[in-house]
Amino acid sequence: MGYTNSKMVAYTKLSPNHSGQRTHTIDRITPHCVVGQCTAEGLGDWFAKSTTQASSNYGIDRDGRVGLYVEEKNRSWCSSSNANDQRAITIECASDTTEPYAFRDIVYQTLIKLCVDICKRNGKNKLIWFGDKDKTLAYTPQAGEMILTVHRWFANKSCPGNWMYARMGDLANKVTAQLGTSSDTPVKTSGTQAKVLAGLSEGDVIKTVGALFTADMNKSGILASVSLAQFILESGYGKSELAQNANNVFGMKKFLSGNTWSGSSWDGKSVYTKKTQEDDGSGKLYTITADFRKYPCIEDSIADHSAYLLGAKNGSKLRYDGLKGCKDYKKAVQIIKDGGYATSTTYVSKLCSIIERWNLTQYDKAEAPATVKWYRVRKSWSDAASQKGAYKVLANAKKCADANPGYSVFDDAGKVVYAGKAAVKTPFLVRVDISDLNIRTGAGTNYSRTGQYTGKGIFTILEVKSGQGSDAGWGRLKSGAGWISLDYTTRI
Repeated sequence: MGYTNSKMVAYTKLSPNHSGQRTHTIDRITPHCVVGQCTAEGLGDWFAKSTTQASSNYGIDRDGRVGLYVEEKNRSWCSSSNANDQRAITIECASDTTEPYAFRDIVYQTLIKLCVDICKRNGKNKLIWFGDKDKTLAYTPQAGEMILTVHRWFANKSCPGNWMYARMGDLANKVTAQLGTSSDTPVKTSGTQAKVLAGLSEGDVIKTVGALFTADMNKSGILASVSLAQFILESGYGKSELAQNANNVFGMKKFLSGNTWSGSSWDGKSVYTKKTQEDDGSGKLYTITADFRKYPCIEDSIADHSAYLLGAKNGSKLRYDGLKGCKDYKKAVQIIKDGGYATSTTYVSKLCSIIERWNLTQYDKAEAPATVKWYRVRKSWSDAASQKGAYKVLANAKKCADANPGYSVFDDAGKVVYAGKAAVKTPFLVRVDISDLNIRTGAGTNYSRTGQYTGKGIFTILEVKSGQGSDAGWGRLKSGAGWISLDYTTRI
């Protein structure tokens, strides 16, 4: 076939790192995270080095500009898989440097547009996300179908990061909608027609999510069947923390309760407001309005949801006392209802009906997986919105804390297990003794140079950030000229 390149390209610097013309037609798209808020030019410079031994067909920089580094006719070196890269258009996207490696909204919106453009030029009218490696790699796309794959399936990497991984279904939906095709496919489920998105039936979704709730049950002591039933019930309203994360992770349009939510994109910064009534211990109720962040992964959401049910209090008494370790799902549901979690008079019957309809007690009886400890990096345990990430490996959490002065590592109980570095007090003065210290547009060598040098002298630093290429961190100059590496300065 004849290959073309996107007209969205704003910058071109072709890399020598590729294998020549493809041996397979294009039927996959593989988004990646750069792990840096790069520019199109900076990414092009990186891929232009033969020593890099890596490349991608396209890149989307922090401002949403598209770079071309390997023409679509050629196979890039991007996904740690020759078989995947022979048939995939690979796209590196500017991202944060720590998990969940979030994209700026302009980057995500450009990714959607670029995928639409790729599909159109390659004769595809549908983009599909199965969310399962084995199913995806075993699937033979039909004419007009483009399949999404991810780097983490082929190498021990997080790429494209949990932020983007949670939106793969959303990406498929939006691209397919703009191509003028429905991504919903009818299949048989228990003798009835059920809506399926990207190949996942209602039963498949429950099975996939059920494993997450089972794992949480074995850690928290809350019955998986009850938590999962709450998720299914609440998802119909499209407002709960779990529901919105489930939509991001599994891409469901029609939720399992039968209600429909139109859905919306999440730019990683959005919050929604919830009003709750809290008892101060005297019996007087106060209405509290709070903004809740959306979590980078569904595991974080489930864990915090369980922590709430186990720790919420009315005065000194646990609001849902008796829930932890309860073996009877009907009793557990009643405890939650009596604690004031729901005001609906049919809450108990609805939840029990969902448990029985989908045989959710099977997840209560599932073999317990190994207990997983999560280490969360935050400014303080109470400041959940400040969380930089959640890690299973303590060493990785410590590394994240060290890269973010003022942050500590907390265990599941909220106890500090690693204090991290103290936040640097600013402003302060530094002396520069070299004449050619580069000034950059951001905190890291992955940011472009401004073309200016500090020269020798005394300078005021207003802010310090960790970043690529500096052990001491990067300092923001009071003059507004940009950032300098503190490795080459002496603090006064």
